[in-house]
Amino acid sequence: MSLPVPSPGLVIRYAFLWSHERRAGADEATKDRPCAIVVATPRDLNMGIRVIVSPITHRPPDVPADSIEIAVAISRNLGLDGDRHWLRLDELNRFIWPGYDLRAIPGRPGIYTYGMMPRDLFERLRQSILAREKEKRLRIQARD
Repeated sequence: MSLPVPSPGLVIRYAFLWSHERRAGADEATKDRPCAIVVATPRDLNMGIRVIVSPITHRPPDVPADSIEIAVAISRNLGLDGDRHWLRLDELNRFIWPGYDLRAIPGRPGIYTYGMMPRDLFERLRQSILAREKEKRLRIQARD
């Protein structure tokens, strides 16, 4: 199967590197997880597409304003497991598409995407990240 075209709102499987892992000296993530593409910007004709992703996690946020809970119906439509899920707003990864950390969904060789988020959820994610960026409360790990 060919790689998907990265677009905002697309949920992919990705080896997300948290800031605490980076501070501990890691260059590689300890876990692959669903992540929502927030930005996909062409760099130029030969330099690929720069992508920024927000991780999706089962862990409830320590600070509720740091995450957006995903409705169970949306999680189900994306093919995520039946547990609760949160989109993190405070930590993002940036990389050049497709990078080394794009992963196939377990049990689905050659499939890298869960699907598109509903437009209203994506817009809430986008607006929340823009607000955090304006307040200088955003961490982006460069993975390129």
